[in-house]
Amino acid sequence: MAAHYLSASTLCIIFTTLISIVGAKVPAIIVFGDSSVDSGNNNFIDTMARANFQPYGRDYPGGHPTGRFCNGRLSSDFTSEAYGLKPTVPAYLDPSYNISDFATGVCFASAGTGYDNSTAGVLGVIPLWKEVEYYKEYQHKLAAYLGHRKAAYIIRESLYLVSIGTNDFLENYYTLPDRRSQFSISQYQDFLIGIAEVFLKDLYKLGARKMSFTGISPMGCLPLERATNLDDPFSCTRSFNDLAIDFNGRLRMLVRKLNKELIGMRIYFANPYDIIWDIVTKPSRYGLEVSSSACCGTGLFEMGFLCGQDNPLTCSDANKFVFWDAFHPTEKTNQIVSGYFFKHLKNLFH
Repeated sequence: MAAHYLSASTLCIIFTTLISIVGAKVPAIIVFGDSSVDSGNNNFIDTMARANFQPYGRDYPGGHPTGRFCNGRLSSDFTSEAYGLKPTVPAYLDPSYNISDFATGVCFASAGTGYDNSTAGVLGVIPLWKEVEYYKEYQHKLAAYLGHRKAAYIIRESLYLVSIGTNDFLENYYTLPDRRSQFSISQYQDFLIGIAEVFLKDLYKLGARKMSFTGISPMGCLPLERATNLDDPFSCTRSFNDLAIDFNGRLRMLVRKLNKELIGMRIYFANPYDIIWDIVTKPSRYGLEVSSSACCGTGLFEMGFLCGQDNPLTCSDANKFVFWDAFHPTEKTNQIVSGYFFKHLKNLFH
């Protein structure tokens, strides 16, 4: 009986088809958003919204500050590692990295930004539209580095992580008068949803097909909001938590709509509200002790430059705390939340 051999090109076609059937491996993590996922881009722009000084980064590998608003790694870093990629996602504007580093993961996020351009203007950070422009630039660099076919594969099969929205409410709408004079809170949410829809469709047009799209957490339980809760001092601000639930409901409806409309696109809505509420209200269940105040300083209002190296009140063990500073979770919390979502992501996006 004559042996039949398959040509290399035929084998390649079969292999490619098998990958598409069983689900291609995620070749890179591509990140958009705010300080929840900014791995250091703000170090390289003219803004006060930075975290490139001690004690930030004290539990990061090597013990040095990177610009992450955390004592260590972010949820996006843990997700990258869980997919078998690098344990950290590099910041696009960091000149110590180049396109060979960014081929397996890149972060365009900017601390202090939001859906609304005016939110980015508060602290002079990168607006969301500019993050998309950097992503387009990245695509060109990737194609020049790897060739168009390999670059297109990475763009198509990568997991896109988006985490943004809290600043639009806490830094902008409830702090400054402009948007409040233009919109009721319900109208402002609709305004943000409209921007989110355009943003997600833009990424789709640019080739994104796999996405984890994060909602907003119970922001009334941030230590800063607890400390300024005049109605019930040091308790979670219920109105902000109710707003987060409302906004997440609108985001979920948007995701459902786009999953139907955008052929080949799969968006997983990563709603962090319930898991973070559970961590905040039952910290001991997760090996944590303190959720009402943060590790840094008094734990009530310090973040950014106020969370300085010389504050004698900063805790010695951040792993006991839910929050690192008055606005941002510890590495331990980031790891818990990332693990919670990865259980779903690994089944959706291989």
